[in-house]
Amino acid sequence: MDYKETLEWLFAQLPMFSRIGAAAYKPGLERSIALDDYFGNPHRKFRTIHVAGTNGKGSVSHLIASVLQEQGYRTGLYTSPHLVDFRERMRVNGEMIPEERVIDFINRFRESGYDSKPSFFELTMMMAFDWFAAESVDIAVIEVGMGGRLDSTNIITPLLSVITNISNDHKQFLGDTLAKIASEKAGIIKTGIPAVIGEAEGDVEGVFRNKAAETGAPLREAYREIDTEANARLVTPLSGLYQKKNVNTARVALEELRRTGVEISDDAMVRGFAHVIDNTHLAGRWMKLEENPTVICDTGHNEAGIASNVRQLREMHEESHGRLHLVIGFVADKDLDHILGLFASLPADTIFYITQASVPRAMDCHSLSERFSKANPGFTTELCPTPADAFALAKKRASADDIIFVGGSTFVVADFLASRS
Repeated sequence: MDYKETLEWLFAQLPMFSRIGAAAYKPGLERSIALDDYFGNPHRKFRTIHVAGTNGKGSVSHLIASVLQEQGYRTGLYTSPHLVDFRERMRVNGEMIPEERVIDFINRFRESGYDSKPSFFELTMMMAFDWFAAESVDIAVIEVGMGGRLDSTNIITPLLSVITNISNDHKQFLGDTLAKIASEKAGIIKTGIPAVIGEAEGDVEGVFRNKAAETGAPLREAYREIDTEANARLVTPLSGLYQKKNVNTARVALEELRRTGVEISDDAMVRGFAHVIDNTHLAGRWMKLEENPTVICDTGHNEAGIASNVRQLREMHEESHGRLHLVIGFVADKDLDHILGLFASLPADTIFYITQASVPRAMDCHSLSERFSKANPGFTTELCPTPADAFALAKKRASADDIIFVGGSTFVVADFLASRS
C-alpha cells in the first residue's frame, strides 16, 4: 500500500472518535497493554511527561516539548487530533513521522496476525511509541486523548503528570459533574510521581489533593504559584488570553522537571517559549492568519474555550471597533445548552456564518442555525455548507478594520486550514 491507501485503511478499519464519536470510543487499558506487549513495550525505552486537562493540554505539551528541544534533548511529542495531516500527531524535534514509517508500521501490524481489534487511537499511539523508540528520543511529551484514567496513554509511568484544568466536556463518558470529570483526569496521577495542576477550585481541587495524598504523589498547584515576573520573561507567540494560564502551568511543570533531575536552563526556557511555533509547529490556537481584515482561527470547542474566545473577541472589538464576523460549527454530540448563549455578549451587529465540518460527527448546519437563532435572537446569520464557503462570504463582506474568526470545532478549523493549503 502507498501512504494514501494506508491512511484509508487506518481510518476505515479503525474509526476514530474525533470523526464519528461514541461508536469509536473504547475505554480501558487492556487492549493498550496487550498491544504494547506485542510490540515489545516501546514506551519503556524513553522517558515521558504525561499531560491531561479539558483545555490547554495541547499548548502546554508543545511549550514543554519546545523547551526540551532547546535544551538539546531529542524530544518526542504525541498529540491529537490532527488538523490537516495525520502525521501532525507525532513529531520528533518538531518533524512529523515520515510517510514511509506510517506505511511500515501499518504493514507490520496487518501482517502480524494480531487478533485483537485496537481502536484508531490505540494503534496510532503505539505507532508513535514504536517510532519514538526507534528514533532513540530522550523524552516524549504525551498528551492524553480523553479523560485520563482509562485513556490508552495511561500505560506510561512518566517523570511528571500535568493536568491543566477541568471544564465540562465529554460528559457522556467522563461524568456529569466537574468533580467526576476531575476524578477521571486525576487517574494519570501515579504513586510517587510528581503532579502539577494548572487550575482548580472547590470540589475539583479536593479531588486532586485527595488523589495526590492517596498515591503519595508530590503535588504542585500552579494556580497558587503565579510568578508575574517569571512569566513575563517567558514571551511566547501564542497570543490567546488563555495562554497566560498555560504559560504559568508550563513554567511550573518545567520547574518540577528540574527537581526530578532533568537539566533545563533558564535560557532554554526563554528560547523554548519564544520559538514554540517554529520548534513544534503548533497550529490552531488563536492563530492569526491575515490582516486587513484580521483573520483568526482557534480550536477551542467546549464551554470554557468558547467563553475565552468570546471574551477576547469583545476586547478586540472594543479596541478596533471593527465588525465581527464569526464562522462557527460544532459536532453533533456537543452539549450546546451552555455554549450557544455565550455568544449573546458580542456586539449586536456581529454576523454569524453557520457551517459544518466534513466529518460524520459534525452537526448539520441547518439544525445548528435553528438552535443558534433560538438561543441568540436578533443576530444576523448566514447558512454556509462548508467552512471554506463561510469564510469566502465573510471575507467578501468584511472591511479592512473588521475581524473574521473561525472556530467552534477543531474540525471547522481543520477544514478551513486545509482549504488554504
